[in-house]
Amino acid sequence: MKNYSLRFALLLAAFSALGPFTVDMYLSSLPKVMDFFGTTASMIQASLTASLLGLGLGQMIMGPLSDIYGRRLPLLISMILYILTSYGCAYAPSIEWFIALRFIQGAAASAGLVISRAIVRDRYSGVEMTKFISLLTMISNVAPLISPTAGSMVDYYSSWVGVFIFLSLLGLLLTGMTFWGVKESLPVQQRVPSNLSTLIGNYNGLFRNRSFMGYALVNGLLFAGVFAYVAGTPFIYQNIYGVSPQMFSILFALNGLAIILGSQCVKLLAGRVTERRIFLIGLSVAFIATAAILLTVLTHGPLSGMFISIFLFAVSIGIIGPISFTLAMESQGHMAGSASAVLGTLQFALGAVASPLVGIAGENSAMPFGIIIFVTSLLSIISYIVLVQRDKKITSDNKGKRIRTNSDSM
Repeated sequence: MKNYSLRFALLLAAFSALGPFTVDMYLSSLPKVMDFFGTTASMIQASLTASLLGLGLGQMIMGPLSDIYGRRLPLLISMILYILTSYGCAYAPSIEWFIALRFIQGAAASAGLVISRAIVRDRYSGVEMTKFISLLTMISNVAPLISPTAGSMVDYYSSWVGVFIFLSLLGLLLTGMTFWGVKESLPVQQRVPSNLSTLIGNYNGLFRNRSFMGYALVNGLLFAGVFAYVAGTPFIYQNIYGVSPQMFSILFALNGLAIILGSQCVKLLAGRVTERRIFLIGLSVAFIATAAILLTVLTHGPLSGMFISIFLFAVSIGIIGPISFTLAMESQGHMAGSASAVLGTLQFALGAVASPLVGIAGENSAMPFGIIIFVTSLLSIISYIVLVQRDKKITSDNKGKRIRTNSDSM
């Protein structure tokens, strides 16, 4: 069973990794892409934004489609579309075409993210789902560590065009894995009707579900902190603390390992400690870590203090990511695709808000970063208290009233 789970996790992790590879692989090639198209840095930045928008908005489409038509068919079509758009990016005739194709490429890649999570919900529940998601998270987090390096290597031995040819070949590999390795996990009788009113009703039901939205917001807000970290630390480490690019790469990789460490902790604790208690541990660590980050910024503390605080924050993300997914998805089996889409889209939407704010005071100030990352953890705690805990209290009170009513009638 463990070997099967590992093989299955590797398969799904490959689809989850498509997002980071799509966004990160061409980062080192941006100056060459700008020179090739004879355009401005802002237009090249727009191509990155387009791929992120595609990844975020695409999930809201791909999730419901997988609830209607099953997991396998939308995934297969999306991977074929990914091959075509990746190849199209390599030979785009203009920067406008390149940006448009990047958006579609991101939307196609989003199917890997949202449908892989929906497949997990189809096959697992409870402690088994928690353990499997933590294993999947641990494997998937390797992708952001290696994708920028892989992109720079491909660019070094070929060109920026070679990066997108590589992504096209990666899409071809995933298409084959979908065709031969992915079995349908959503029976026909469990699929939702293919009409607009049902889809709108499903999303409306999810947004009105206090407990689901509580866990989704906690997940999204803390991942907005991750986006702030990714956007802010290159300048903070190098401009403020004078760290070399090579040392920055090492520090960045260590924080990636911290996320893996956190997800491994979830895997070890699952079944021994309740999911809710693990979640609260992760939330507490996140709050303490972000408070320490803000304190380090305010006191102009040493690099060691900043690194240790960020490392602990990364550990908390590794804990909260898989456990919040489990708690949010537990009761959403009938529309796991749509629920998975909401979880994923919130991460990108809130991250898109947080990232630009980090640089609002210039590249030599860490103050916005410290404030934003602390606020994300503070808001996540508020979301949990207002939505999840209050929902549990309301449910408990209603049960008590029904019991008393039944007792009186007897």
